[in-house]
Amino acid sequence: MNADHARMNSTGAGMKRRAWFRRGPCEGAAATLIIAGIVMMMQPFSMLLYTYSFVTILTGTLGFVVVSHFPK
Repeated sequence: MNADHARMNSTGAGMKRRAWFRRGPCEGAAATLIIAGIVMMMQPFSMLLYTYSFVTILTGTLGFVVVSHFPK
């Protein structure tokens, strides 16, 4: 580990970036998108929500796949 890398990790900006790319919160957001898409698909009230349900589920699934490669 070089000095620049150590300095970046000890600064506030480096810590904020590392905190953003954590698996836990991002997995929760992706799972929430998947659940929202399923609810949108199962509701009988709005055709617009039903129309965008598959895109929402797909976005949540792809997000979950990407997030699963983030550090814990």
